[in-house]
Amino acid sequence: MFNWDEHQTLLTGSAGFLGRNFQRTMRCLHRKAYIVGPSHEAYDLRDANQVEELYINHHTKRVPTVLVHMAGLVGGINANMQRPADFFYDNLTMSAHLLYYAHDYGIKKAVLVSAGCGYPEHAPIPTKEEDYWNGLPQPESAPYSLAKRMQIVQAKAVYTQYGLPSVVVIPGNLYGPHDWFNLEQGHVIPALVRRFVEAVDNNADVLSLWGHGTATRDFIYAPDVCEGILKAAEVYDEPQIVNLSSGKEHSIAEVVKMLAKITGFKGRITWDHTMPNGQARRCFDVSKAKRDMGFEARTSLHHGLKLTVDWYRKNQGVARK
Repeated sequence: MFNWDEHQTLLTGSAGFLGRNFQRTMRCLHRKAYIVGPSHEAYDLRDANQVEELYINHHTKRVPTVLVHMAGLVGGINANMQRPADFFYDNLTMSAHLLYYAHDYGIKKAVLVSAGCGYPEHAPIPTKEEDYWNGLPQPESAPYSLAKRMQIVQAKAVYTQYGLPSVVVIPGNLYGPHDWFNLEQGHVIPALVRRFVEAVDNNADVLSLWGHGTATRDFIYAPDVCEGILKAAEVYDEPQIVNLSSGKEHSIAEVVKMLAKITGFKGRITWDHTMPNGQARRCFDVSKAKRDMGFEARTSLHHGLKLTVDWYRKNQGVARK
């Protein structure tokens, strides 16, 4: 029986959006668990030598170590279109080095966080794990998402050769506290939260948004995903992928309507149709996660958005922008 309190957790990306939420969730559910979260300033995970140094400095024979890999170069459509080579190289090399050297330094299990955009652009809705390889992802983020796809390929290879158990989790569209609230390169919800809060604070009459608002996403509150990650590590011992999301499809226009109400924005909303929408639809089949580990997202979109807006209002001075 897997017990987090009896393991050391080596967490990459500990200072990032999901990493911060993961640490808070771990402390709430497993108070005796020990987490090591080295900063990206201390170790460049794109460098194989520094990855080995990371393992050497945090290796212990007394307490088995679980690798939870969340570090990566992430961003919205605009960021992916501006820096495709960086998104491919950084994400591919980080995962490749970490998983390749894990066995040599006593890692007992690996949990790798992938990306929902890795699914084929025209995958059936809701999208099942079996659809993962049935086509190419949307072109705007393909370098990033294909680099993430390689995680499961390597996980199976390492398991076959060394017997290292691992699982690749695929979250839906994450949002919540500690997100990156960047207007140009952030993901859709944090960018919209900031736009609406600033529009209200500045008494703006008009708010212009990208696209048409018709694209749909399967949004999930970050702390819910963190609970799913913990469950996945406890349940799975052979390499496979599992969706962690709400299983509910919402359009960007729905999110905008909710945010207008939550923030109290009374002005007019316009849509810039010259800007990209991204993939038309995205929604995940979450029956595997429910069946295998009893996972269900607990936070509704409206409540999660309110929690995120409240957090951002209180932390505007320190929120990552």
